[in-house]
Amino acid sequence: MAKRDYYEILGVAKSANDDEIKSAYRKLALKYHPDRNKGNAEAEEKFKEATEAYEVLRDSKKRAQYDQFGHEGVGNFDGFGKGAYRDFSDIFGDFDFGDIFEGFFGSGFSSRGKRQKRGSDLQYDLAVELEEAATGKEIQIEIPRHEPCTSCEGTGAASGSKPITCPVCNGAGQIRQAQGFFSVTQTCYKCHGQGKIISSPCKSCNGTGLIAKKRKITIKIPAGVESGSRLKITGEGEHAQGGGIPGDLYVLIHVKKHKYFERSGNDLVCTVDISFPLAVIGGDIEVPTIYNQTLKMKIPQGTENNQIFRLRGSGMPYIGSHGKGDLLVRINVTVPKKITARQKELLKEFADISGESLKGEMRQFY
Repeated sequence: MAKRDYYEILGVAKSANDDEIKSAYRKLALKYHPDRNKGNAEAEEKFKEATEAYEVLRDSKKRAQYDQFGHEGVGNFDGFGKGAYRDFSDIFGDFDFGDIFEGFFGSGFSSRGKRQKRGSDLQYDLAVELEEAATGKEIQIEIPRHEPCTSCEGTGAASGSKPITCPVCNGAGQIRQAQGFFSVTQTCYKCHGQGKIISSPCKSCNGTGLIAKKRKITIKIPAGVESGSRLKITGEGEHAQGGGIPGDLYVLIHVKKHKYFERSGNDLVCTVDISFPLAVIGGDIEVPTIYNQTLKMKIPQGTENNQIFRLRGSGMPYIGSHGKGDLLVRINVTVPKKITARQKELLKEFADISGESLKGEMRQFY
């Protein structure tokens, strides 16, 4: 099978300068490197092909021979073995391939050194009353998590013994393998990333260095918190095996539905029943609030059913700010199911004076 043109492989013109050739190869190398395409023979072949093309075109003498005589001018070349380009800094500048391939292997390791281990984060679902969300409150919760074993002080080794440094990775927990100019890091197969080997494990924690416990933590619920809010408690998550930094605890807030108030952002909505005479004549009523107190509100003459009145500053607090939302009072004009004869007589008189018919004749609407 005839070899493809080197310029075509890199996707550059024959007039391309060194920087353009270098940039084109860099993109292809990152895309088709075998460590990013495990078991993909096609990608590996494209990586070899691109490496071969770059090795020739980056060299001015080889490039001149190739331009004049084609593939015959540069002879045979194995792009993925001996002779392959290895000048790491020339192509990739400040790129650190330990960092690039960390995403593929989950190593938590770079060429700058071994990173400190970090425990897993935890989430706790906390249900609170609307009153608690309105005023704020300190609540004590109990979370299950893993903490360092007290018997072995977190080492995982039985009393009288201690872990030994892994002879394969020398305590790094990672094994670095060089492939051409790439340096790939993987978890050590011997110690499974711990960097140490325990020959006599602790019986209390079975060598893990961690035991399950329940920890009580006091959580401060800020006034105005909403459902879906997450409170971050730094360092109260899982402890890392073999030491390191604990993870964080996230408290997910769920505000319970209230039997009387509905929440709309920072406003609260409630429904208040009033009688028909009060709606017609007007007067004062007492309105409850979420803060366990009542407010006096004026019902104007001729108030209609479902009319809404706004009591400013009696809603939910704004988190991290001053002020509160409003309390929206929806009026429900009630109609009595039973009335006395005298009440009926007065209503008929009212209808007559108002020119209202009580016979239920069909009205002309248009």
